[in-house]
Amino acid sequence: MNIAALLHPTVVDRESLQEFVDALIDQIPNIERDIVRLKRNPDDKALIADLFRALHNIKGDAAMCHVDLGVLIAHPIETLLDRLRSNEIGFSELLAEVILLAMDRLELAVEALNSNRSLAQLKLVELVSGLDILASDKTGLLDVHSVQLIEAVTGFRPVLSSSAQELTQAVFSSERRSGSVAADLDFFHSLALMFEARSPRFLGRTERQLKLALETNAGSSQPIDAVQLEAAVYFHDIGMMFLPEHLWLAGGKLTDGEKRLLQNHPTQAAGLLERREGWRGAAEIVAQHHEMPDGGGYPNHLKNDAICAGAKILAIVDAFEAVTLKHSDRGHSRSVLRAIAEVNACDNQFAPEWIVPFNAVIRRIVET
Repeated sequence: MNIAALLHPTVVDRESLQEFVDALIDQIPNIERDIVRLKRNPDDKALIADLFRALHNIKGDAAMCHVDLGVLIAHPIETLLDRLRSNEIGFSELLAEVILLAMDRLELAVEALNSNRSLAQLKLVELVSGLDILASDKTGLLDVHSVQLIEAVTGFRPVLSSSAQELTQAVFSSERRSGSVAADLDFFHSLALMFEARSPRFLGRTERQLKLALETNAGSSQPIDAVQLEAAVYFHDIGMMFLPEHLWLAGGKLTDGEKRLLQNHPTQAAGLLERREGWRGAAEIVAQHHEMPDGGGYPNHLKNDAICAGAKILAIVDAFEAVTLKHSDRGHSRSVLRAIAEVNACDNQFAPEWIVPFNAVIRRIVET
């Protein structure tokens, strides 16, 4: 997901934007009409096909008119309708509400964009993140994820039918103590997966880093809050997505100005995270995960005890992932061994109290 396209969209061509707005205004009444009909006849394949074509056309129009947010919103709905068309999932009132909410937000977003107004209040990041989770869901919990999406975007939980109420109650009851925490972690995880998707070289990095971080933490005599650490693992590189891709994907030599931009990504990610209630610990980890005990890190050149423990863990895990990737052409076992040797050789870069439990985790990986 291109977060910048949702938070700070740019108008490439004002005339093309107006063409997209006009086409969208023509399409939305038909979509709303077909959704109402589908509620009455949920097995009507002709209606599902009409809806699929409508979303496909909206996505195509958005791409042609350079309205990136239109593509980002329409694409996962198109995927959902394709799954519905192939009987992979079933239609529900909650799914209908999600589609209608997404169309409403898309219409409001392009109107705001056309009028040079802020889109911040529309919560488009939460919308697209939730849509992507729905589009890829294989758990059979579409109604649960639909409720989470609607509540995240609107602030209100929808009124459910009796069958949907029973399903969501069963799931949410287990999360009652920390339901908002679980929803936030799902959201953070989805952002991490979207960051992964920017390059095939990143595939699986989130799960690898999470496993290493949590196991390193668990192996310490003084473990930190694992939930805050998990959130930090998901979020630590999200700031990269606000930067030009050539700075962090191409891997070439950077100018001093480009380095300064790149080194600001922890601050950007932490700033987003700390705005969500309950995640100050994770935000601190994210902000400091490129600091070094000798003060040679960034962005604030913190030293030793001024760096929080979670940031010290994440610094090791992040560096290990980067070095493993660098040596991946040697094969998995060779790259792991080369990476652990390189990490251990950097005695001034990482906190020694966390290198010991980290080495124990890697030793178990190599021996299995």
